[in-house]
Amino acid sequence: MSTDPQSEKSLEFKIFIFLTVFLAPILSALLVSALGFTIWFSQILSGPPGAG
Repeated sequence: MSTDPQSEKSLEFKIFIFLTVFLAPILSALLVSALGFTIWFSQILSGPPGAG
């Protein structure tokens, strides 16, 4: 399976754009949301910090 360097370079550029424009922001937003949800839920169960 031999591909020409131009099409390989184009594919690499498309993958790079997908990762930087779509995947990284979506994953970071999901990570921050999950952390916020975890903190919120733990405060529901145990109360706010210093309450006790």
